[in-house]
Amino acid sequence: MSGKRLAVLAALMIISCGAGFAQQSATTNTTAPPAADKPPEAPKVPSSVSPDTTALPIDPKTYVIGAEDILNIRVWRENDFSGPRGVRPDGKITMPLVGDLQASGLTPARLADQIKQALSSNLKDPEVEVDVIQVNSKKYNMAGGVNRPGPYPMVTPVTVFQAINNAGGFKDFANQKDIIVLRADGKTRLKFNYKDFVKHGENKKNVNVLLENGDTVLVKE
Repeated sequence: MSGKRLAVLAALMIISCGAGFAQQSATTNTTAPPAADKPPEAPKVPSSVSPDTTALPIDPKTYVIGAEDILNIRVWRENDFSGPRGVRPDGKITMPLVGDLQASGLTPARLADQIKQALSSNLKDPEVEVDVIQVNSKKYNMAGGVNRPGPYPMVTPVTVFQAINNAGGFKDFANQKDIIVLRADGKTRLKFNYKDFVKHGENKKNVNVLLENGDTVLVKE
């Protein structure tokens, strides 16, 4: 066989092998399984429970539980029934084996009795304690010329005089004679003279107002 013919055959073999390799590569690429998607991350659920910043004692026999308050329920030797629970906007909490229970409008002591009665059909002589660890249902607001303005939980009954002191007293140049208590209805405005109260106490013209849920105490500057 002549050298020219051998050269032609060699060239044809190289072209054929290259075409076969390209076809095999294309087939491999099209049949390769797609890369697996990353599993979705589980949603992070932030804890809504934090200690009450007021550090004031809550009387379990007099405090009235409200919606969105955070309770700590302890059932002696029963961890499955114990732990923090938030009062829903409908005023109820949910307990294992019991279901929904009304909490809003009850004192912690009364709610503990209700839980005890509800659990008695499943547990023998359950011992139950209920504490309010965060007050969210009752608040008043401090605004204007006080050192610590902002919302304050109404753990116990509080007067405008006490509220001003709780807020760290007055800023410099605050008007201590012209303090306004704005009721939550947006219409009622009550006046209070701090200086006069300190000097003379409460009188017909200067009443130490007992604050209500949602009140705003405005100290003019």
